[in-house]
Amino acid sequence: MDDRMLRRRVYGADHEDPDPGPRPGHVYGELVGGPLDGLLLDITGWSGRRLTEEARLPTEIGRYGAGGRAHYRRRAQDQVHWDWAGDSR
Repeated sequence: MDDRMLRRRVYGADHEDPDPGPRPGHVYGELVGGPLDGLLLDITGWSGRRLTEEARLPTEIGRYGAGGRAHYRRRAQDQVHWDWAGDSR
């Protein structure tokens, strides 16, 4: 993990957490675009199949507000980045 990743916020971390960054021994993907752009997604322990599926992440800051989800898909050729695919309810 490089220094840039160590300073980043992890999706789902408590806003009042004094250290919302990545944890040692975990594997992360970077969310690109959409409402969660720049956050890290903890994919530690995800199966190969799960990694090929779309991640539907609850968020209040997407198109649909509270109760909405932001959808991200892992890039086929770049397995660190997850691209935004849209929002849903």
